[in-house]
Amino acid sequence: MSVDSQVPTAAGAAGAPSGPVADPATGVRAATASGGRPGRGPGAGSRRFGPVALVVAGGLSVQFGSAVAVLLMPRAGALGVVTLRLVLAALVLLLVCRPKVRGYDRADWGTVVAFGAAMAGMNILFYQSIDRIPLGAAVTLEVLGPLVLSVVASRRLVNLLWAGLAFGGVALLGGGGFDGLDPLGAGFALAAGAMWATYIVFSARTGRRFPQADGLALAMAFGAVLSLPLGIAEAGGALVVPSTIALGLGVALLSSVLPYTLELLALRRLPAPTFAVLMSLEPAIAAAAGFLVLHQALSVTDGLAITLVIAASIGAVRTQKAVAAAT
Repeated sequence: MSVDSQVPTAAGAAGAPSGPVADPATGVRAATASGGRPGRGPGAGSRRFGPVALVVAGGLSVQFGSAVAVLLMPRAGALGVVTLRLVLAALVLLLVCRPKVRGYDRADWGTVVAFGAAMAGMNILFYQSIDRIPLGAAVTLEVLGPLVLSVVASRRLVNLLWAGLAFGGVALLGGGGFDGLDPLGAGFALAAGAMWATYIVFSARTGRRFPQADGLALAMAFGAVLSLPLGIAEAGGALVVPSTIALGLGVALLSSVLPYTLELLALRRLPAPTFAVLMSLEPAIAAAAGFLVLHQALSVTDGLAITLVIAASIGAVRTQKAVAAAT
């Protein structure tokens, strides 16, 4: 994910989502933004270029971070890379946020624990997927989880059209039955998508209970603790090799810390629906990262499949925006 799935921005005020809250229509890390709204005057369009650039930069950071993670897997394995990413990202966030641990009740801690478990599960499954299938294909399959959540939550017939379009893209991507992809890798990507949908729900709940990015930092720490035994079992001493730690830190910064910061800055000036549409381009960015860094070429059919999923995500976002405006 691009969690990595995806994973994932903090809002700047108490009561707003503390983590990268994926938009239910796209499965991307959309969050309720804090701060002021973008201007509506004559210069508003030009001022929006900055936030758009930040969002695109965040997407590039996440997907190229995932590509670097694939390069690191021969050294530490998929579980070892997940552990390095979560542990190092948690350390950075804890140092920066310095979250308070007093004053919360059992329900608060239950929410942040569920958020951290979803985060760890999403990353573990996604990294198992990209260890077996191309990055672009994995992200495309993963996006289906939040897209399905959007269709179920909206209860509008028009979203069935977008769901059908997305599943048509997936059918093309899998050659009609995932014959063109490793079935286990595809299964891991779909499972990561389901965890992404769970992550969305608990990310929003955590944001309402914890101020600033405190909930995100605490959840990341819990996810790191969950992944640590798995990483040690698979990678062992490789986790403490200096060069491996350095690459792991690069993955943590590219896939977690940097994109979350960029998206936070962007969301303060960019409407969430616009943000979600931009982030729905992540499968295409992932395919580009896979091609440039990992030399994973996609066929014309694969490109068409990814395009269909992107179109479905954008359509679902626009539908939700129209419903919101009407109500």
